[in-house]
Amino acid sequence: MISSLLLTLILVASVIIFVPQVRRILISSRLLKIFRKILPHISQTEQEALDAGTVWWEAELFSGRPDWSKLLAFPKPKLQAEEKAFLEGPVEELCAMLDEWQITRELHDLPPHVWQFIKDKGFFGMIIPREYGGLGFSAFAHSEVIMKISSRSGTAAVTVMVPNSLGPSELLLQYGTEEQKSYYLPRLAKGLEVPCFGLTGPEAGSDASAIPDSAIICYGTFNGNEKVLGMRVTWEKRYITLGPVATLLGLAFKLHDPDGLLGGQKDLGITLALIPTDTPGVEIGRRHFPLDAAFQNGPNSGKDVFIPMEYVIGGLEGVGRGWRMLMNCLAAGRSISLPATSTGGAKLATRATGAYSRVRVQFKQPIGFFEGVEEALARIGGHTYMMDAARMMTAGAVDLGQKPSVISAIVKYHLTERGREVINDAMDVHGGKGICLGPGNYLGRSYQQIPVSITVEGANILTRNMIIFGQGAIRCHPYLLKEIRAAGDSDTKRGLVEFDKALAGHFVFTVGNGLRSLMHGLTGGRFAKAPLNTDSEVQGYYSQLTCCSASFAFLADISLLVLGGSLKRRERLSARLGDILSLLYLCSAVLKRFNDDRRPPSDLPLLHWSMQDALYRVQQAFDGVLDNFPATGFTRRVLRFMVFPLGKPFSPPPDELEHKIATLMLAPSEARDRLTAGIYIPTAKDEPLNVLEQALQHAVSCEATEAKLRTAIKSGQIPAQEEESIAAALKQRVITSTELEILKKMGALRRRVIMVDDFPSDFGSRSDKATEAASQSTDEQRMSTI
Repeated sequence: MISSLLLTLILVASVIIFVPQVRRILISSRLLKIFRKILPHISQTEQEALDAGTVWWEAELFSGRPDWSKLLAFPKPKLQAEEKAFLEGPVEELCAMLDEWQITRELHDLPPHVWQFIKDKGFFGMIIPREYGGLGFSAFAHSEVIMKISSRSGTAAVTVMVPNSLGPSELLLQYGTEEQKSYYLPRLAKGLEVPCFGLTGPEAGSDASAIPDSAIICYGTFNGNEKVLGMRVTWEKRYITLGPVATLLGLAFKLHDPDGLLGGQKDLGITLALIPTDTPGVEIGRRHFPLDAAFQNGPNSGKDVFIPMEYVIGGLEGVGRGWRMLMNCLAAGRSISLPATSTGGAKLATRATGAYSRVRVQFKQPIGFFEGVEEALARIGGHTYMMDAARMMTAGAVDLGQKPSVISAIVKYHLTERGREVINDAMDVHGGKGICLGPGNYLGRSYQQIPVSITVEGANILTRNMIIFGQGAIRCHPYLLKEIRAAGDSDTKRGLVEFDKALAGHFVFTVGNGLRSLMHGLTGGRFAKAPLNTDSEVQGYYSQLTCCSASFAFLADISLLVLGGSLKRRERLSARLGDILSLLYLCSAVLKRFNDDRRPPSDLPLLHWSMQDALYRVQQAFDGVLDNFPATGFTRRVLRFMVFPLGKPFSPPPDELEHKIATLMLAPSEARDRLTAGIYIPTAKDEPLNVLEQALQHAVSCEATEAKLRTAIKSGQIPAQEEESIAAALKQRVITSTELEILKKMGALRRRVIMVDDFPSDFGSRSDKATEAASQSTDEQRMSTI
């Protein structure tokens, strides 16, 4: 009797679950009603942001079962011959021309001959195809160029970066009419036009979709022609890079058609236009001064400026499509520019700090031998290794045709933040050498200006708390976007069928990941898939990432199920889930880089530190989600058991590993060169970095001689006083005359390295009225005209 009843219950449950027609009536239709209620309202701009770009490796990480062989099969980014020649030729020449102290302190701009060189050599046209007169470079080459310049001058890097990122060139390439492309792209490529793009305004910063700038469709007079169909545009923008010197202004605004001149729709949506800055009514404001950086940046505005419809990017077909255009272009541009500048700064800090730590002596030994400094050096080297790996993999994805909207947010946030950590540690190690500005300071300006990269192209707080997981969860999840689209389907019958299909798959997906998470946790990931053709030291990381991927996918689904639309407002919870996804991506990049580099053993300390540090951070992020999950204590304990059934498995990198990284950074080696590859290393004899490199080489070559002196002093063979000890050592043949000359050279180089710039006592004092007037804010000026 009991067995028959049990069998009947199993049969009924099976019919309900596995027969779609029955499941739709009894389960899916009810859940669809609930889903529609908890689903947050998605605005048109939010929908366009979700639809923008493509999904790539991040979707594998969201699956719970990433296919590592697929990752390793992606080709390693490589430079073409002409791209390599450009880096070794014009880029090297440009870097040699740059003096960041002169640029930032004396000129507050690039010198005129540098501006002309940048234009003449096509730096503004790297992304423009050759048929339009551009260089037609790959995304990877673009990244390499920006990275190298940024290791020399932040001002020059930003100046070159902006025309090749989100701006007129990219917008024209993707959406411009053929007439617009044929006219503007050759002029932009040759530097005959200097572009800028106006999106941000006083009332619309990170929430760019809320721009108040507007235009009204109307007829007007233009270039002597009457009855021209166009629009009157009113706007106020600020923080516009290259704005003060631009000849061509890209502009975003909301377009309205109250008289129905284009049809029946009154509000046409965000639209983009290209406006020559000499157009009557365009007001180019004065300059901003962002943290002592000298790149051109400032406000612009206009009131009822009439422009013809042909100025709209894409012509009439581009009307109302501006937000989609911006989101698609931002996905590619943000993947390259800021990651490249941050990595260039980090590589410079890595090479310089390692050398300085070996040359600078305190308590009769190089400061790099102290464990406290070793700890900082390990962070510097480990972060830089991971940053460069992520930069290369992401640029490679763009070259494969991807427009990675989620990944672009990941690398923008995490590489700028890690860049900040690297610069902070480098400044701590340099001490007084780092804080005294002057021609000999190669770190100070980077330290000052790092918040600029943190702020632009989406403030980092917003990016972490709202975009990475908020957008990633919907774009990367194999079923969630299908469920959302089904819920919004105007055909209710079709919507129910599609929702039921997605729901069934979603259920299996969630349960499967929950079981995998538990199994991997109980077995230590022994059954998690990993590539077979990898080193035994590295193979375990693939398995650990697979475990974390399954746990992440499970916990993300549970969060979406419990919180629904309110997860959008749970920003800290969303941020921690985003951290997990981001760190899994960064770890994937590290493993791919190591494999692409043919697994050099000398790079293993950098790989181990990067992976162990990141996995420990993943564990902390899981901890933060579980500790703050909005549920009962029992539910939290169950979730914690599913994720960490045997406790927390990861620890931060050990001291011995940090010692190995510090040792790697303290002497010339192939590993050190690989870690800092692609930056500008000056060769002029008076260049501070060149002096530092020479001092490092001499410090290493003097090591044996200095050891002999210490031994002789300790034994009493020679006196302890430095001058007497060296003379006695030579006399008693402890050292040779050749060794003595090297020691003297080392002493002179060390002296040059540790010295800092000084200035007259009245340095920097100004009393002229013009300077005083220059401090007046643009907002104050504008208030007087309102």
